[in-house]
Order: sequence, then structure tokens, then C-alpha cells
Amino acid sequence: MDDVDRQIVALLRQDARAPLKTIAGKIGLARSSIRARIARLEAEQLITGYRAEVALEKAGGVAAMVCLELASTPMPQVVAAIVADPAVDRCYSLAGDIDLLVEISHMNSAGLNDARDRLSVLPGVVRARTFLILKRDKAG
Repeated sequence: MDDVDRQIVALLRQDARAPLKTIAGKIGLARSSIRARIARLEAEQLITGYRAEVALEKAGGVAAMVCLELASTPMPQVVAAIVADPAVDRCYSLAGDIDLLVEISHMNSAGLNDARDRLSVLPGVVRARTFLILKRDKAG
């Protein structure tokens, strides 16, 4: 990944729907070059997908961070179960007292609670602490 690739990724992270013409103009390359670079970044799985950011709070939904402590690490089977859960938006493996930081969301608090309960009873999870997200000051 070179500097041009990094610029492309930065622009796509700001706006994944940006037209190739706009990206090409900002970087100073032809659209065909930008298209080829994006295709390569996708093929190499440096770009793994595009998604819509939803203002969950405007839709009446709720989100939380769940801090999980595991009996031991690594526990790939636990991580696999977590990331397969439809309520899980992000999962981070951390160094320190907390082993996993999991962001979950749902359209109502009951669904959020069910998701938290599913995570907390996974084999190998010894402690789960939940923090309700009140406001997102920066997303993405």
C-alpha cells in the first residue's frame, strides 16, 4: 500500500459513495487508475466492504459497549461466536484487563439486553460490563 492507496482509502472512509471522478480529481490521477487501484485494494482485502452509517438514535435504536474478560486468551471460538451475532457491530481484541471490546446495537432496549446476555454466557467469558452509548461525537 503506497501513499496514493492511503489517500484513496482516506477519501473512501470519508465518503464511500464518492464518485471515481471526485477521487481522481482530488488525487490527480485518471479515473481508470483510481478504479484499478480500488479493485486491487478490494482483491487484496485491504478494503473489505462498504456500509451505510445509520443514525441509530434517530431511528429509536440503542447501542452499547460491552467489555468482556475471558478465562484465557486467545479464544478464537469465542471471538467467532461474537462476530457472528447480528447485534454485534464491532469487536476489538485488546491488551490489558479487558480482553474484548464489543459494540452492539439494536432497535430497542430489550433486543440490546438479549444481545448482551448472549455475549455474557459464552463459554470462556468470565465477566461482562456494559456501557450504554449516549451519544456519538465521531463515527466511522
